[in-house]
Amino acid sequence: MKFVFRCVLILVLAATAAPLAQQASPTTDNRPFSTATAGRELPKPNYDLAFRWTSTKVGKYVFSTSVAPRWLEFSDRFWYVYETPAGRKWWIVDPAKKAKTPLWDNAKLAAQLTQILRTPYDAQHLPINQMRFFDDDRKIRFSVALPRESTVISMSGAEVTGMTQTGDQQQQQEGGRGGRAGGQGQQGGRAGGAGTGAAAQQNKTWWLEYELATGTVVLNDKYEPEPTNPNWAQVSPDKQTIVFARGQNLFMMDAKNYAVAQKTPNEPSVQEIQLTTDGEEHYGYAPTQQGGGGQDDDDTDGGQGQQQGTGRQGGAATQQPHDNDKKFGVRRRAVGVQWSQDNRRFSLQRTDSRKVGDLWVINSLANPRPRLETYKYGMPGEANQPQAELHVFEIASRKQVKLSSDSFKDQQISILTQPLTNIQREKGETTSRWLSGDPAKLYFTRTSRDLKRIDVVEADGSTGEPRIAVQERSNTYIEIQPLRLFNGGKEFIHWSEKDGWGHYYLFDAAGKQIRQLTQGEFVTAGVVAVDEKNRFLYFHAVGREPGEDPYYQHLYRVHMDTGDMKLLTPGNASHSASMDDKAMWVVSSASRVDMAPESTLYDATGTKVMDLEKTDVSALLQAGFKYPEPFSVKADDGITDLYGVMYKPFDFDPNKRYPIIEFVYPGPQTESVTKTFSPRGANVMLAQFGFIVIEVGNRGGHPQRSNWYHNFGYGNLRDYGLADKKAAVEQLAKRHPWIDPNLVGIYGHSGGGFMSTAAMLVYPDFFKVAVSTAGNHDNSVYNRWWSEKHDGVMERERDGQITFEYDVDKNQDLAKNLKGKLLLMHGDIDNNVHPANTLRVVDALIRANKRFDMYMIPGKRHGFADAGDWVNVVRADYFARHLLGWSPTDTDILELQREMAIRR
Repeated sequence: MKFVFRCVLILVLAATAAPLAQQASPTTDNRPFSTATAGRELPKPNYDLAFRWTSTKVGKYVFSTSVAPRWLEFSDRFWYVYETPAGRKWWIVDPAKKAKTPLWDNAKLAAQLTQILRTPYDAQHLPINQMRFFDDDRKIRFSVALPRESTVISMSGAEVTGMTQTGDQQQQQEGGRGGRAGGQGQQGGRAGGAGTGAAAQQNKTWWLEYELATGTVVLNDKYEPEPTNPNWAQVSPDKQTIVFARGQNLFMMDAKNYAVAQKTPNEPSVQEIQLTTDGEEHYGYAPTQQGGGGQDDDDTDGGQGQQQGTGRQGGAATQQPHDNDKKFGVRRRAVGVQWSQDNRRFSLQRTDSRKVGDLWVINSLANPRPRLETYKYGMPGEANQPQAELHVFEIASRKQVKLSSDSFKDQQISILTQPLTNIQREKGETTSRWLSGDPAKLYFTRTSRDLKRIDVVEADGSTGEPRIAVQERSNTYIEIQPLRLFNGGKEFIHWSEKDGWGHYYLFDAAGKQIRQLTQGEFVTAGVVAVDEKNRFLYFHAVGREPGEDPYYQHLYRVHMDTGDMKLLTPGNASHSASMDDKAMWVVSSASRVDMAPESTLYDATGTKVMDLEKTDVSALLQAGFKYPEPFSVKADDGITDLYGVMYKPFDFDPNKRYPIIEFVYPGPQTESVTKTFSPRGANVMLAQFGFIVIEVGNRGGHPQRSNWYHNFGYGNLRDYGLADKKAAVEQLAKRHPWIDPNLVGIYGHSGGGFMSTAAMLVYPDFFKVAVSTAGNHDNSVYNRWWSEKHDGVMERERDGQITFEYDVDKNQDLAKNLKGKLLLMHGDIDNNVHPANTLRVVDALIRANKRFDMYMIPGKRHGFADAGDWVNVVRADYFARHLLGWSPTDTDILELQREMAIRR
């Protein structure tokens, strides 16, 4: 009996222990605790808490976070819309009078709209879109979208139904491009444009006019907005010339014919003028329709997505064929042009990619059968690269001039353009005009392939002859900002890092440096305005104020003759400022990860005029939100300061021990460390599962530090940031006993995917778990421009021939070092970072007989598009399983299904 009892007891114990054994992770079992975490328990993965902090749910707690001023044309006033949990409100501000007043009474306007549109509205839910002042700023025109069968009351008092609207009118009003439809959405409002596609075809846009003096609104059912430009049309600033392409050649038409083409796209009587006949495939005057140099159609990476190729042009595919299409054999397509100040000429870049190698992806989800996508893609070290040319066309004579721009082998060229004014943007203008004091001249930059030489060149548009205005030279790569001309082109402002820090310099028209406008150990980060009359330059800068995070941005001004410099937007936060066209007033929004954003109005001297808004975070805090915590540590050299942000679970218990996860992006064009209020960030949610999540910089990262800091990783593109990432975790673990230094995870996308995998292979005993998405693991097959710039390429000349030598460390070279848990993910039609980058690592891991995990995501490019939420959950599961010891095994991701239902 005793023997039987012992057997039963053993079976019971084994049965009860089995689930626990299944939940435990090898990465958390039998691992010695560090001294700091001895005796502390790990938290259980808190999926319920995490899914309460999705971006969609946070969007129900917090709304507008900044003021985006919309300056009026006939006064110094501006208006803006701001949304809080109480709804949207529209305000008009008169800076001179220090007055901020409601643009209208929401309740009264809602009542009027309800009567006119016969649809119920209230003060919190006004459906206003496409809002713009007119009649010398005395009236406001806006639109409201209603189902087409709706009946409304016209200005004359008659009943009107939307069913009488023609299909052509419907398409123009609902589906055209251009303008500022739904523009206030950028300021936090829920209402966007009326929409396009099937949903738009069920709606009609009604236009209403509000009179400020009387506070009355009427329906103008006779108003027809100016026809929007079709995708193929590049319209001159004076609207007299329209440029486009057919196939690989250039065409134009005048305003009279364009009016007919807009109204009746299939009209065969439209007269077109063919400007070129020598265009051919991959050496034409329009961007290629296939591939496009690796551009993404849904890229969300903000970093390495900046390619030098050309993107897709989709507008022509929507046009119906007509007689001119039959005559030329191809449909109209868009081209990228820039216009002279007097509208007599235009310029464009023509690229010869005929010798550039092809690259391919296969869209397995294409219908009715999988489709091969072929595109040109220049890779590092290859001899055949795109060759850029600049061309200028005189409209009257149709003369074509090729600018004498050749200087460096395989150079890059960029035409410099005049920045748009506030009023131009308000009117919906997007036209690029030459940066020029003389309408017959223009400026462009040419950059050597190794990016160690940049020339700023002034060219004569009539003859094509160039004149070098500024030369930049370096032993590493050179950064540059747009040139700013003023004083009728007699002076210009140039940005340079030639003293080790990014500063502004004043030059005369001949290219002679007059003086250095700013100097010191800080970085100027962009011109905001130029006051030519009073000789003030207004600009953003970082790193100048002592005791602050050096990435916090402020607005400054400097006198261009005396050099006197003044801080205009003080306060320990990052300030984003804008000014009116006269450079008289400043609207600044201050933000920090641990502070509710505030927007303030200043005058041009930095004197505070009035507070505008402070983001309402009361609902967010009541829901349990806790601000992330900024921190600083030393780099691996023990000298350089690094700055980061820490996210904790909102149910944080200091008596437990927590795994730590690093979100990484190595740069060098950014560090992806959050500096401003961002409650919807993915790391807010990830921390709630039971992790400490950090973002921290590294030497060789962000360019808004010294040139030394930014160039630290030059020539070592794989490993340069890893020691700093490791040192940051080690220091934080010593400070905080609740961080377990034995449970370190790391993840990132694109460059971050590259870095997170590299971390697992360079420091395999330190980093235990990584999730790497869309990583450029092998930069020898990533795009030439980014890879050669940041890793370096050697230009060699032998027997009069110039060649380029490139060598880079790759993740697959270290595959044998893998010890921890690695999950790789990639979109199978990623034409930015080609899937070969991940597959080459997979091949090396297989050859090294390693266990790892991988997902190839079908039909997705670099940004993952609508698969992003699924990727986030799979990533969280992976960390929960291998750092906390458990994750769900259910097939259905119920939380995500509920989230999608909420969005619908």
